[in-house]
Amino acid sequence: MQVAMIGAGYVGLVSGACFADFGHTVCCVDKDPAKIEALNRGEIPIFEPGLADLVAKNVREGRLTFTTDLAPTVRNAEAVFIAVGTPSRRGDGHADLTYVYQAARDIAAAIDGYTVVVTKSTVPVGTGDEVERIIRETRPDADFAVVSNPEFLREGAAIADFKRPDRIVIGTEDERAKGVMTDLYRPLYLNQSPLLAMSRRTAELTKYAANAFLATKITFINEIADLCEQVGANVQDVARGIGLDNRIGSKFLHAGPGYGGSCFPKDTLALIKTAQDYEAPIRIVETVAAVNSQRKRAMGRKVIAACGGSVRGKTIAVLGLTFKPNTDDMRDAPSIDVITALQDAGARVKAYDPEGMGAAKAMLTDVDYATDAYDCARDADALVLVTEWDLFRALDLRRLKTALAAPVVVDLRNVYRPDEMRRHGFTYVSIGRP
Repeated sequence: MQVAMIGAGYVGLVSGACFADFGHTVCCVDKDPAKIEALNRGEIPIFEPGLADLVAKNVREGRLTFTTDLAPTVRNAEAVFIAVGTPSRRGDGHADLTYVYQAARDIAAAIDGYTVVVTKSTVPVGTGDEVERIIRETRPDADFAVVSNPEFLREGAAIADFKRPDRIVIGTEDERAKGVMTDLYRPLYLNQSPLLAMSRRTAELTKYAANAFLATKITFINEIADLCEQVGANVQDVARGIGLDNRIGSKFLHAGPGYGGSCFPKDTLALIKTAQDYEAPIRIVETVAAVNSQRKRAMGRKVIAACGGSVRGKTIAVLGLTFKPNTDDMRDAPSIDVITALQDAGARVKAYDPEGMGAAKAMLTDVDYATDAYDCARDADALVLVTEWDLFRALDLRRLKTALAAPVVVDLRNVYRPDEMRRHGFTYVSIGRP
């Protein structure tokens, strides 16, 4: 099939490369000439394991191309995906749909023959209706259908998630469009399709409901961790004890500094705003968002307490800046709140991250960046583990202790065992463990 992907950001690039790898012919369109020029030179603008090789392979084999010229790309496509950004709108927290609606206008001017227009971007309920209205108003003669096909990609594991999905949500009641989407995803399965067909509005809400539920699980176990610290219980044992109940499940029950990233913060906020607009407030999700926001700053206070109640004039080493491992994404990363809290308390901060320092430099000021974990720890009065990259999971503890000016480690991801850290002479603080 001929596929146009409008937007060559995270979702568009991963989706386009994967569709091309299935054998479809995909052209990714983006208005940013610098991004398209870089992609045509083989430079990938984001860090995602395996993506550079996947893009290079499909470009080489002629199935994947990049352009700024939308009209001919859309004109030749059977399916046109809208995969542009939907950031939180400044001032009120609603999803900013400016780019989605502009894409709809551009697509309307270019479509030729029956075309399925697919919203891949995360959008509030009713956005598909507005996209359809815009296209119909612009081109009353157009033969098209608008489908919701939300993405469920985890940064750091996006290719595997796309190629081996738990489910593919298709939001349409148009049988012709459903047939196109089924053909598009047919290479994904041999026996049984993981396609879930539903109404367009239901599909739009499903995406937000999924992210809000996962954010709730994270926030729940974080609050249980706080209680564990007060009563002398172990949150990891609690998580295992409840996670083995198949009604609950073990995923997203890892206590830590709170969720961040490009999806959970903005999607929970957008869902809250949508629910308020429809006078059906979602109190649980409102609380989740509030608790998570407070928690990230509280992690800075946890570090200060581990340092004896004051970090003024002290050097704090921070390992891990991105909101999770295997990405360079710094959006709403807990490290930002932790670092700013430490700086506000008078600390000097050194930091190291294997992929995120470039993005961090644009978001954080007065941070000294190190060349590796041990360089980061050198002469620091405490070390804070914020992001659980694999290369931080088996640090040489003797070397680490020698590098530090004071053997204080605050492990916000519970990577290390308390007994082992004490045996090596560290003052060790973790999350929800005695």
